[in-house]
Formats: sequence, structure tokens, C-alpha cells
Amino acid sequence: MSTNDATDMEPNNISMDSVVEGTTDRGIPIVKYIEDIGGFAEQFTPPASAELLIGAYTDLFSKFKTYEARLTQKTADFKQKIPEIEESLAVVKKLKTKQDEQEALVTRYSLSDAGVFAKAEIDTDSGLVGLWLGANVMLEYTYEDAIELLVSKEEKAKKEFEEVKDDLAFTRNQIITAEVNISRIYNWDVRRKRDAAGKKEAAR
Repeated sequence: MSTNDATDMEPNNISMDSVVEGTTDRGIPIVKYIEDIGGFAEQFTPPASAELLIGAYTDLFSKFKTYEARLTQKTADFKQKIPEIEESLAVVKKLKTKQDEQEALVTRYSLSDAGVFAKAEIDTDSGLVGLWLGANVMLEYTYEDAIELLVSKEEKAKKEFEEVKDDLAFTRNQIITAEVNISRIYNWDVRRKRDAAGKKEAAR
């Protein structure tokens, strides 16, 4: 059999399902760790080459690296978003306290980026506050409704932040598993070729 004939009989590719073991509850693939590389290669018809196995895990590795970058960006976004929500909530609670005490809120606001501030007195009698909702949209809420909304947004953001951190840690573990598999497959192939060359040489 010629080399070309052998190549034609090899599987053209290995599906991702072959190198993962299901997914997590949030749909992240679980990388399959190969204990017996030779036995794993023999599961395919015809047996998969080291190049195909390495290619499959390299593709999986690349997908995980892309997902890792997205999760890292989400982590950074939450680290900025949560303090902003907490700050807004603290301000509205302060306004509500002053309203209950029938007092105005005295504060300072920035006039320029040079650190120039002016003193201002906020009338709390109206009990209304404007909240930015994103996309240049601001809506007016009562203090009570604003507090309820901000508490809900804070709880949701913190819950999602924890999930993103968990997913990021898990994803990084899967990247390591994929890298270990790639290294072990490569070393297995080197040993296999070396042993085959040794047997060929001994048969002469």
C-alpha cells in the first residue's frame, strides 16, 4: 500500500464530540482527558493519526481561548458595572433618608476635569430621581422605585459576576487539559515512531 493510499483511508477530521465529555449546566464543553492514547486512536475507523488528534484538540484549544477572552472582558465589565450600581443605590438611599427627615441634601458637583467643584442643595420634596438605563436613556423614578430597581440590578449583576468568574476558572482548566492532551499525543507519536524505526532497524 502506498503512502497516498494510507492517507486516503484516514478520517478526514474528528468531530468535537469525540474530544469532549458533555457540557456543564451552562453549556461549556468538558475536555476529554485521554488516558490511553493508542486505545483512543483505535476507536476511530480507520485509526486516527496523531496529526488528526492533535488537530482536534488544537481546534478545541483555540475555541476555549476565544471564549476565555470573552469571559475576561465580561469580568472587567462587571468590575466596573457593580460599583457604579452600588454608588447610585447609596445616593438614592441618601436622598430618601433626607426626604424622610424633611431636609435638603447638600452636596458638591464637578465643574471641570481640573478638580473644580461647586456646592449644591438638592430639594428632596419631590421624591423623584433620574436613572440612566443605558443607550442615552434616562427615566424618572420615585425614590422607592429607584431603590427597588437598583437593588434588583445589583443582585442580578453580582450573581452573574460569580457565574462568569466560575466559568472563567473552569474554562482555564479546560485549556490546560487540552494543552496536556496535545503534549501527550505528540510524545506518544514520537515514541511510537522511534519504536517502529528501532524494530525496522533490528529486522535488517
